[in-house]
Amino acid sequence: MKRSTKVWVTADGAEGFFRRAREHARKLDRGEPIAPEITVTFEDVNDMLRVLSAERVRLLRVAREKAVPVSDLASGLKRDTRAVSRDVDLLESFGLLRTRYEKNPGHGRRRIVEPCAANYKLVAAI
Repeated sequence: MKRSTKVWVTADGAEGFFRRAREHARKLDRGEPIAPEITVTFEDVNDMLRVLSAERVRLLRVAREKAVPVSDLASGLKRDTRAVSRDVDLLESFGLLRTRYEKNPGHGRRRIVEPCAANYKLVAAI
C-alpha cells in the first residue's frame, strides 16, 4: 500500500457508505481517477469511540510516522507491551495498521508495526 493512501474512519453508517459508492461510480463513469483510500465505516459514533479510544488514537499517531517494533512503540507510549500488542491487533483487524515480522538477532523475531497511510481522517457527526 502506498504511503499516499488516505484512511478515512467515519461513523456515517450504511447511508454514508452508499453515498461514497455512488460518488465513486459517477467519477468512474466520467473517466476520472479515484485516489487510493481506505474507508472504515461504523454504524454510529459510539461504536467508533469503542474502537478508537484515546490510547489507540495516540498509538496511531506514533505509528503513522514510521515502521516501529511493538516493544519500542510501547516504550515510547509508556504502556505495557501486551496492551499495545492487543491494540495493534484490533487496529490491524480494522485495516488501520499492518504488521510484519523481522529477525531480531539473538532474540528470535520481532513484530513491526507499519502505518497503512500517510494520513488518517476521523470523521464523526453527533
